[in-house]
Parts: sequence; C-alpha cells; structure tokens
Amino acid sequence: MAAPTQSLVFTVRRSKPELIAPAQPTPHEFKQLSDIDDQEFLRFQVPVIQFYRHDSSMQGRDPVKVIREALAQTLVFYYPFAGRLREGPGRKLVVECTSEGVVFIEADADVTLEQFGDALRPPFPCLEELLFDLPGSGGVLHCPLLLIQVTRLKCGAFIFALRLNHTMSDAAGLVQFMTAVGEMARGARSPSVLPVWQRHFLNARDPTCLTCTHREYDEVIDTKGTGTITPLEDMACRSFFFGRTELSAIRRFVPLHLSQSTTFEVIMACLWRCRTIALQFDRNEEVRMMSIVSARGKFNPPLPSGYYGNVFAYPAAVTTAGKLCENTNLGYALELVRKAKREVNEEYMRSLADLMVIRGRPFLTVVGSFLVSDVTRAGFGKVDFGWGKPAYGGPAECVVRSMPRTGSFYIPCKNSKGEEGIAVGVCLPAPAMEIFVKELDFFLKNTPESGKKSTFNTSKL
Repeated sequence: MAAPTQSLVFTVRRSKPELIAPAQPTPHEFKQLSDIDDQEFLRFQVPVIQFYRHDSSMQGRDPVKVIREALAQTLVFYYPFAGRLREGPGRKLVVECTSEGVVFIEADADVTLEQFGDALRPPFPCLEELLFDLPGSGGVLHCPLLLIQVTRLKCGAFIFALRLNHTMSDAAGLVQFMTAVGEMARGARSPSVLPVWQRHFLNARDPTCLTCTHREYDEVIDTKGTGTITPLEDMACRSFFFGRTELSAIRRFVPLHLSQSTTFEVIMACLWRCRTIALQFDRNEEVRMMSIVSARGKFNPPLPSGYYGNVFAYPAAVTTAGKLCENTNLGYALELVRKAKREVNEEYMRSLADLMVIRGRPFLTVVGSFLVSDVTRAGFGKVDFGWGKPAYGGPAECVVRSMPRTGSFYIPCKNSKGEEGIAVGVCLPAPAMEIFVKELDFFLKNTPESGKKSTFNTSKL
C-alpha cells in the first residue's frame, strides 16, 4: 500500500439520510439512564470508524444493503437506541422509546482503501465526509442516538462510520451492539448476547453516601489557562506510535520493582511527564493523570451479561509538577498511576453514583489534567459484518471530543511497516508540542545510565 498521507482529498457522494426503525413493533416506554450514564462529561457524541477490505467471497453483496437490513433487525432487540433522550427533574436523563429510528446514510467515495496508506489511524483525511454531521442530529436531547454512514470505496472496500450519544453506552456496550449488527448481517436471527437494560444497578443509593475520594472532580480555578482555553485552531494535534521498539526504550526508565507494569501504565507515566514539562506548569502547581478504568468485572454479584450501559470511572493520580518531573526515572509517576487505577472497585462506583446526585453531575476537572482512554481491548477490531475483521476499527479521532485539549485515546494500530502497536493522540499549543516531542525523544533515544538529562527538565519548572 501507499504511504499514509494527510493531504489525501477525495469526493463523497451521499444519498438522502434516512431513519432506520426497528424491523418489528417495539414497546413505547420510558427508560431511565443510570447515574453513571447521565453525568455531564458523557453528554456528547463519540465517533467510531471501521475500514473493511474488499472480499471476493462477498461478490454481489452490497455492504450498504446488508448493514441497513441487519441494523433494523438488531434494533428490535436494542430498541432504546431508536428512541430519543428527554431530561426530567434534576436533569435526569430518560430514553423515550419512540421507535423513530437511527440515522443511516448511504455513500460512495472516489478513493481506494490503498490510498489511505498502511498506517491506518487517526486523524483521517476528510473525516467530515465519511461521517456526515447531519444538521440538527448532533445534540444530546431530542436527537437520534446513533448516526451511521456506510461508504463504498471504488476498490470494493467500504467504511462503516458511527456516531453514538455517549450517555447510552461505553466502548464495551457499543462493541456489543455493533457485534450484534454483524451477527445479524451474517445470518443470525438474534444476537448471541442479548442486551440487558437494568440501568438501576448503577443508580445512586438512598440515602447517598460518599465513601471514596474522587479527586477527578475537584473544583480547581483556571488562573492561567495552560492548554485548556487555547483555541483549537491554534493547537497542534499529533498521533504518536508506540511499537515494541518504542516501548522497550521507555521501559529502560522503569525501576525493577515496577517491571510488571502494563504497557498502558508505562506509556501513561511517560506521556504525563512529557506533557507536564511541555506545558511548563509552575513547580507547585497540581497536575492530574486520569485514566478511564472499566469496572465491569468488579461487581459482586456481577452485572448481568449483556448490560450495555456505561460502567467506568476516571480515577485521578494527583501530584505537583515539580515532584512529577524532578527526575527522569518513571517510578514516581508509575506508582501514582497504578495506585489510582487500583482504587476502582464496586464501592468506588457506588460512591461515584452518589457523588453525581449530591453535587449535581459535576464536570471532570480540566485544569492541569491529562485524560486517557484505552480502547486497545474494547473489541472494535473484531466486528465482522461478513467481510472479515476491519483493517482498522476504533475511535475516528485521536483525542476525546468532549475534552480535546486534555483527553487522548490509546488505539491499537499498525505502522507503515505492518508492526502492531498503539497510537496515542496528543493535542497541545504549538510551542508546547515542540517541547513535548523533544521530551519524548529523550526517553526513546537515551538510557538512564547515559547520564543525560532531559532538555527541559526542572529548569523550566
């Protein structure tokens, strides 16, 4: 395949958007979201994109027709997705199951999959053409909960792009739904995992009781606006690839007693330090590293199989910029990251739901924060509509849409050589991005024994 290029330009011809309703009558009822679902931070639309190769065994089958029909069949089981969100007393979100349907767009593009290059990962060229923002469809209330565009490519490949109202599902719940569509597309009469609503499992207790500390919701005044109020057009957004070579280089800075740290944790610790130095926080200024941690396996008794609501938290590792960056050893940052992740259990989630009610669904702390969402094991890369696994499957953007200046995705992908690894999106003011790249290069090109110091170490703090 050709080398990846952000200068790729192509034309997409779209048919008139249509609403796909459930293939059979479904109940008209009202279903409350949980107190984890309807928090302020999740009230946005999250885009996902899947690239599928041409498959000669599917000759004569139209992916648009196949997916359209499978979607209607799947919505019989997942009929809340065909409804609309309403807001009740206390801003409580409720789905009115109206069977109005989800937006579906049929499209064709004058481009081949090969032209996108080997290293398929965000940012993608002409994304706004592959996932069309139908006017009036992108709100949280009274709008379609799903928008899907299937675009045929001139080589026989196709692109499946989806936009989800995040209050309805997390990554695992969305993959469960997409997998069901794939199963129906391949001839199943019902999903192998039947959906379960039962959002009351993650509602606040009565009476509410805060039993855990939730530093991710601290109220912090932004006195400087470092990286949080810079206009997005003045920000530099880049995607960084971490394969076996890059990870091995970074692990040289990990103390022996932390050698069992996961790939995710090691990269988190490294990027947190690089980003903090790049933004040149004051030495005594608090900085936060927040990672999305799934709690699906942490309940006793377990949540029902098929539950497709949001089941995660954002535990925060908190320290000062000076303490984080005073040496190049990643041990201090790693300890903080690992400790924060370990805090998430069933009681943490119960306390978090109570916090949402007590404090009126506060937004996450943005000031001094770096948020990462690891979707490497979410399963997007396994969704099969009959054309096999996608060449790429996952977030359509490398930064979190509701927090583009501070939120990043960890995405499984391959580089131009076909090596598997992780891509991480980073969005910073342009001058800070230059520093960030130099700091990251320090970890990739040196060893602790070299005696070299990072270029912008404590002298800039």
